[in-house]
Amino acid sequence: MKTKNLAATAIFAALTAVLAQLVIPLPFTPIPFSMGVFAVFLTGALLPMSNSIYALLVYILLGAVGLPVFGHFSGGIGVILGPTGGYILTYPIMAFLVALFIHLFHKRSVLSLAIGMLCAIAVCYLGGSLWYCVVARVTWAKSIALTVLPFVPFDLIKIVFCIPLSLALAKALQKARMLPANS
Repeated sequence: MKTKNLAATAIFAALTAVLAQLVIPLPFTPIPFSMGVFAVFLTGALLPMSNSIYALLVYILLGAVGLPVFGHFSGGIGVILGPTGGYILTYPIMAFLVALFIHLFHKRSVLSLAIGMLCAIAVCYLGGSLWYCVVARVTWAKSIALTVLPFVPFDLIKIVFCIPLSLALAKALQKARMLPANS
């Protein structure tokens, strides 16, 4: 792995740790609103597929060993085994999907990013809600009602803001020759 790719991977793992701290507990659900997903979208939008996976795996591993990178400055395997663990574990897949659609479309565009991010959030909802079923011992329907439906509008807004930001950042980073080469 080139130094530039390694540095970018580390930067996006750190960005995810920072944005994951922007959480708002919601009284009607055990899952808080988090900007961690926004960082995952950016990671997939700006890094090559393999690097996007590595960045989020590093983030998860840092949290699993106890560093306070998860929401509310928490860390440890208990967080991964808790109600939000299923969502966190989907992060590498989510970033991969965003990067994959850029690759499939042969360019970073509004359409490739939108499709990638919508597929990514669907995977997040699936993994997180199924995990919550097991942890909370509730039906999937109840899990969807508590942990997915309240977040759909927020996540769509994240996607709407993330797409132009990704395109602008990609343009600026390419101009500065700071964007890693696609693999």
